[in-house]
Amino acid sequence: MIMASRNIWCVRRNFVFSSGGWTLQYSAERFLKLILFRPFSVKCDSDSKERTPLENEDRLNNLLTMGVDIDLARRRQPGVFNRMVTNEQELKIFLLSKGASDRVIGSIISRYPRAITRTHESLSRRWDLWRKIMASDLEIINILERSPESFFRSNNNLDLENNIKFLSSVGLTPKCLCRLLTRAPRAFSNSLGLNKQMVEFLQKTSTSLGHNNPPDFVRMIISKNPSILIQSTKRVKANIEFLQSAFNLDKEDLLLLICGPGAKILDLSNECTKKNYTNIKEKLLSLGCTEEEVQKFVLSSLNVVFLSEKKFNDKIDCLMEEKISISQIIKNARVLDLSISTLKTRIKELVHAGYDLSTSNIALLSLSQKRYKAKLRKMLGESQGTLDV
Repeated sequence: MIMASRNIWCVRRNFVFSSGGWTLQYSAERFLKLILFRPFSVKCDSDSKERTPLENEDRLNNLLTMGVDIDLARRRQPGVFNRMVTNEQELKIFLLSKGASDRVIGSIISRYPRAITRTHESLSRRWDLWRKIMASDLEIINILERSPESFFRSNNNLDLENNIKFLSSVGLTPKCLCRLLTRAPRAFSNSLGLNKQMVEFLQKTSTSLGHNNPPDFVRMIISKNPSILIQSTKRVKANIEFLQSAFNLDKEDLLLLICGPGAKILDLSNECTKKNYTNIKEKLLSLGCTEEEVQKFVLSSLNVVFLSEKKFNDKIDCLMEEKISISQIIKNARVLDLSISTLKTRIKELVHAGYDLSTSNIALLSLSQKRYKAKLRKMLGESQGTLDV
């Protein structure tokens, strides 16, 4: 390196007094800097990128030993692996003490890696609050296995405690609170003010519609649709107004609808609700249905409002391709709850068994898997018996 620098210095000295001396001097100096400094700089950068902090190596080893699916965990919450400090060993000891198995612990962390950032103190406090609702530690473990986010999503135990107290005070039973924890955990990490705002809105709505027991109305709506607490009152109000105007309902009928199947769509995006309903209406009218038939169909099977334009149209087209009439579909709307692939498979199996869908009851398509298979076996057996005769 020293010899190289001397040679370059000589080159610089020889050219400094030439006609292009200043340009050559600048080039030589720049070249000298590249030779002397760049290799060292690149080596440092390379080392810093390749070197893994000791605590991260320990963490990975700990997680692998605990049966964690590292690839899945990285996809779910990659930021956890950049934390300087995590508490995976404390979490494991805590969950083992509550009755969780090693397999369950590994599964929980794989699907919700942020769990390893919680401290023992925070976990203990949160567990105690959950036990005010749950009957046993095992019940909590079972919920964590199905939905780890419900327990680990928030670290704010004060909001959890305040919301449990408030929602219990408005009459929500432990069973209903349990459903809230698993299906809409954000309701407990909301500020207390937001939940109060929604409850007050529902109480006012019940009064305006003539319900004689507002607290009962609130309990009914939340129990049917736990996710309503994590939506804005503006969205819920817009959907109530849509139901009333789209189906021309009076207060009494609107109240019955909201307290029944209509409760499920109150937290949908109002834009989505309108778009899906408009598509259903246009599709059915194009197939010869009347306005009255469309309204009766949607009111009797509000789940169709959850179907996007493509899904609804594809399912209708799939059924009609098999000579099933639109009147059959309207009378048996539950067939639209099935996926396209399931519909095609069942149609193929029934046709193979000699079942004429164009003239027979298509309710068979919407049976539960167990009942459908039993019915299909019986039909195939009868068909084989006829052939034998």
